Amino acid sequence: METYDAVVIGGGVIGTSIAYRLAETRHVLLVEKTDIGAQTSGACDKAIFLQSKKPGFPIKLAKASRQIYENLEEELETSIEFHKGGGMIVIEDEDHIEFMESFVKKQQKAGIDVTLLDSKEARSIQPSLAEYIVGATYSKEDAEVNPLKLSQAFAQAAKRRGVDIRTHTEVIDIDIQNGKVVGVKTTSGYIATELVVNAGGPFAGKIAEMAGVGLTIMPRRGVILISEKINPMIFGNILCSQYIAAKHQTDEENKKKPPYGIGLSLGQTKSGNLLIGGSREFKGFQKAINDEILAAIARHATRIAPAIKPIRIIRSMVGFRPYTGDGLPIIDKVEGVEGFVIAAGHEGDGIALAPITGKLVVSLVENRKEDQSLLKPLQFKRLKAV
Repeated sequence: METYDAVVIGGGVIGTSIAYRLAETRHVLLVEKTDIGAQTSGACDKAIFLQSKKPGFPIKLAKASRQIYENLEEELETSIEFHKGGGMIVIEDEDHIEFMESFVKKQQKAGIDVTLLDSKEARSIQPSLAEYIVGATYSKEDAEVNPLKLSQAFAQAAKRRGVDIRTHTEVIDIDIQNGKVVGVKTTSGYIATELVVNAGGPFAGKIAEMAGVGLTIMPRRGVILISEKINPMIFGNILCSQYIAAKHQTDEENKKKPPYGIGLSLGQTKSGNLLIGGSREFKGFQKAINDEILAAIARHATRIAPAIKPIRIIRSMVGFRPYTGDGLPIIDKVEGVEGFVIAAGHEGDGIALAPITGKLVVSLVENRKEDQSLLKPLQFKRLKAV
């Protein structure tokens, strides 16, 4: 029987970040049912947005994670294609002006370097935008990273610290005895351990059930179109005010809620592909999509950025964001199940928050004091065994 100090379930950007940090003090096994970064972390865009976060604690958390990114390539000893290219939120609709003006004031008060631009100023930064746009917000603090390289970089750095990584291996049960974790059962055998970290993203609820824990994390489906490789034409990352309204306003406030939850997210990879998103739907884990979703995303994107209209789309990708309902992940121990930790529910902020999540999990399990101000708001949904 194999024994580890800790077992991390999930090999995306969150799970690999946690395994890397936990390996500072523990012998760790990371278990992933497919490949590293092949699930949610492999079906998302590359943006690290600060200005899109809700004012208050979400911004504080995102800024702490963004600071880690400054030196992360050096720490992980490899390129993750981190680039400080800035970010823009395009205001397409006059109805969003008042909302976005208020939003910018709150972001500035929270310490975000963000500016409200008129249409001409916005198009001077992003020439691909339509002339009719009302304006945009811009922040040079927004950045980007390659999510696939990020997962792999954390995984390789974790291996150098002694982490064992087992892919194509699924956890099928969590062994609880006398209210304590004693092991996990996997498709490749039993592993004895006293600490299990559930970093299963949208699958975290199913994993929690194995430990007798009720966890409300829902998969929120998103679709992204991928173009052929082209010369640079998108500089930094672009969202639209419809995207922000869908993310931050209630249905009552956002009376023009679009079909399929569509809002623009647009960026260009280092290799030249455009990533054009996206949609937000609750469809369980259903991957099959209809052509209308793809067409609706394309119509919305080309209306705002007509210069991309002639570019060919070569494929699309479907991912599932782990949704908690309040825009914050859950990082907490489970009351009544000693040794079971949840670190999931990042929804669309997994890339932005991956670096800080690994550190917060270590602070949680090691009872370190320095990160308590960041941990407490992520623990208010007190978790208990059912």
